[in-house]
Amino acid sequence: MPQNKNSEYIVNESIRFPKVLVIDENGNALGVKDRREALALAKEANLDLYCISPNSTPPVCKILDFGKYRYQLEKKKKENEKKQKAMIQDLKQIQLSPVIDTHDIETKVRQSINHLKNGDKIRVVVRFKGRQMAHPEVGEEVMNRFIAMCGDAAVVEKKPVMDGRNLLATLAPKK
Repeated sequence: MPQNKNSEYIVNESIRFPKVLVIDENGNALGVKDRREALALAKEANLDLYCISPNSTPPVCKILDFGKYRYQLEKKKKENEKKQKAMIQDLKQIQLSPVIDTHDIETKVRQSINHLKNGDKIRVVVRFKGRQMAHPEVGEEVMNRFIAMCGDAAVVEKKPVMDGRNLLATLAPKK
């Protein structure tokens, strides 16, 4: 059975509180009113009564155009998701190993410099496997060498930090 879009909101007839604090469409407090009185005020203004804060004492209800309000909420939600995706997209990840060869690290540095020139940030991860955890200084040495090789194109935004089995650092492009 399909759920009603308004089922998560407390609007109009679904408000079951005997007394509510009513706020009109201009944001002025009209005081504590009886439920029926508040619904009558909303109908008189040809708008909806929406419960903003059901957990307060008394519950706060506002007279507003609920369809327009819900549209604005969804619009804000989509905009926030878009911003979050944009933040994720401009953070590239480069994975290294404590036993990486010189040619391999040079290739990774070239890739990183290209990403930095495009304006992306880089998260450098040195992954430790098995007994490599016994010598984290080897991974730190690889990380420092990588950062030094990126030198002219990057600024260390977040210094290398151990996080479980990973050594993490963040590089940002120089302005």
